[in-house]
Amino acid sequence: MDPNFTAATFGFVGTVVGGLISWALQAQRNKHELEIFKETHKTDFAAERTARYFLESEKYVERSFVILRERLGGFSDDELRKILIRAGAMRFIREDGTEWWRLLERNEEAIEKKKQRDDKRS
Repeated sequence: MDPNFTAATFGFVGTVVGGLISWALQAQRNKHELEIFKETHKTDFAAERTARYFLESEKYVERSFVILRERLGGFSDDELRKILIRAGAMRFIREDGTEWWRLLERNEEAIEKKKQRDDKRS
């Protein structure tokens, strides 16, 4: 067998094996870093899940900021607003100046309910 071919084959196999080992080690390192990140930000993730829980209620399409602040205590107003945005909520201010929040995906539902209320008043 040609010595150049043998050297090239062993070089290729060594490169592939080394690459696979590096990939496996990096994947393990990334998994570990993700677990550390999740543990570090556990409160934020829990707060987002809780915010979504309140905003997904079948009974209420939207919630006042005051109610959300009461239910999700322990955060400053600005921190809570950031949590609500990360949870997929949008803010709007009513005519009386109160702050309300709803999930972006429930916007059409809220518009339809408002339209129905307006039709009943007419």
